[in-house]
Amino acid sequence: MQAVVEVPNFDFHPLPPWPVSAAAPYSFMPIHPTSSDTDVGLFVSALICGLEGDHDDPVAALLAEGTLSQPGGLRLTDTATRAVVAPGCCAGLEDWREWVDILAGQPPWLGHGPTPEVEIGIDELRVWQDNGANRHIGQSIVVERSALPELLNSVHRDLTGFLTCVQTWSERNGLGSKGTDLVEAIDRNFHMTAPLIFPEH
Repeated sequence: MQAVVEVPNFDFHPLPPWPVSAAAPYSFMPIHPTSSDTDVGLFVSALICGLEGDHDDPVAALLAEGTLSQPGGLRLTDTATRAVVAPGCCAGLEDWREWVDILAGQPPWLGHGPTPEVEIGIDELRVWQDNGANRHIGQSIVVERSALPELLNSVHRDLTGFLTCVQTWSERNGLGSKGTDLVEAIDRNFHMTAPLIFPEH
């Protein structure tokens, strides 16, 4: 289980003022404690792509926003079969903690086109890439229900570590206090460092 963000298509957005990782538009980039400066640059650039209009100081424009969002979410990969279930369109990284609600019997909304779905069983979860009419012949991944907390704790550690990468990136780019404010804004909007609380069984 990995936190991922969707790579923007810079053909339709202003080029970022810093280096970014080379990645195919609309692919998914994992974020984690060893993310490179260019990965962080891509993450922040994707945030900027969500703003209206052009900005002389894009970081200041981000900080002026009341709410930040980022297309993406959590991606599952079966290490044995290599099956992958990725977030659907309109899913956002900001909603990643909704996976916790599965343990209380409430499946999260994971986007559409395709429309991923979590089928909740007693001991297992089956995560489908698409809940359409032919879903039962489509790709899916089985997760032991008891394994979900540790998978989410691993994502939590990745996101917390990623914030350190953002702070380092902001220092290298000379953002000063705006860099610290950016870290706080990302943490607040994407709920990265707050403790994970699981429902009692």
